[in-house]
Amino acid sequence: MTEAIVVDVGNTRIKWGRCAGSMVAEAAALPPGDVEAWSKQWDAWTLTANVPWIIAGVHPTRRDELAAWLTKHGAPVKMLTTYRDLPLTVGLPAPGGVGIDRLLDAVAANARRRPDAGAIVVDAGSAVTVDYVDAQGVFRGGVIFPGFGLMAKSLHDFTALLPVVSPDPQAMPPGQSTVPAIQAGILAAVVGGVERVVSEYQTTSLANCDLFITGGDGPIIAASLSHRAIAWPEMTLEGIRISGGR
Repeated sequence: MTEAIVVDVGNTRIKWGRCAGSMVAEAAALPPGDVEAWSKQWDAWTLTANVPWIIAGVHPTRRDELAAWLTKHGAPVKMLTTYRDLPLTVGLPAPGGVGIDRLLDAVAANARRRPDAGAIVVDAGSAVTVDYVDAQGVFRGGVIFPGFGLMAKSLHDFTALLPVVSPDPQAMPPGQSTVPAIQAGILAAVVGGVERVVSEYQTTSLANCDLFITGGDGPIIAASLSHRAIAWPEMTLEGIRISGGR
């Protein structure tokens, strides 16, 4: 029996999660603004108007558009829009300035990390974030840098001849032509950035940490990291489920 649908509205896609029991049992990535795709997914999951929805995300316009569409279908909608809506302590001077996706990942991390350990969370989407949650479950901040797609697009947009390329997890330097050279460079930049930050965390008092990886490009990073990591594709959705009381 479906208990709820949780939704993560990102910058490039909208991810629906179907809850069963105390977990997100199934997920679907859908395009933003595509009502036809939403309707097809609604039918595929045989949803009814009485199924509750819990929505959060970093793109307010798309988030509100989906909420309005659901309301027209008669579905009950709960919105998570601020850190105050989450079961999380944010130990920063301006907690309202942190992307809610990062905080939702922290909520999920607190449900799964070892009791005596902190957590490092890598979320690889349009941007890559590497955040730290301490052993008391407090969100302490992190770093943000461009993801694979943004790096590739910026190289194309701000040069005369470089093409847009897709990431290749097998790309290794030296590239023998322009495309593999870009692919190897982007992979090295993103994975190297994550490695550097994780190492910085682990060589300080934050050494006892569980490392989680999520996001659309998470598998590429996880396959290339030298650090042991827990891949968790539904991590943000789990944070929404927990925060919504499901």
